[in-house]
Amino acid sequence: MLIQGLQKLTLLDFPEHTAATVFLPGCNFRCPFCHNAALVLGAGDATGDTPVEEFFAFLDKRHGLLDGVCITGGEPLLQPELADFCARIKGAGFAVKLDTNGSFPGRLRALVEEGLVDYVATDVKNAPERYAETVGVPAFDLAPVQESLDFLRSGAVPYEVRTTVVRELHTADDLRALAAWIEGVQAWHL
Repeated sequence: MLIQGLQKLTLLDFPEHTAATVFLPGCNFRCPFCHNAALVLGAGDATGDTPVEEFFAFLDKRHGLLDGVCITGGEPLLQPELADFCARIKGAGFAVKLDTNGSFPGRLRALVEEGLVDYVATDVKNAPERYAETVGVPAFDLAPVQESLDFLRSGAVPYEVRTTVVRELHTADDLRALAAWIEGVQAWHL
């Protein structure tokens, strides 16, 4: 597991929890507005990496101060070791929040059903008609994102939906179409 960033404390990212945030490299999207663009290609500066054992040593010292760990990226579900990483965090006594773009519903479902994720934040980028443009992937297949949304709406895990609004990519009509598409979600943050 490669950790390319560590925020030692967040009071905002995991609702009702104090948490640390780990940033994992790699993403299958190419959103032109990405706030973690340095992580997208997964080839970050190795001097900024946090060794996994160093991360867990940090966590061992944070019992009683932190409630959980936010796992973000990039797209964390690209990491083949993610289930083991989550299991180790849970085994250390911390809750796990996963940030995802929703494009790997099978992996998301597996983590939730194995009890390895306590909360999910999924980014929903735009109205279906403008999704490919917004994620920077021509002919993007929206079906996996729809499957992830359907799974989350089933109530298997607490979750939220997030949309980064960008003037050049989102019109009022786009947001209305997006709202209609995701109707019924627990929470939607713009």
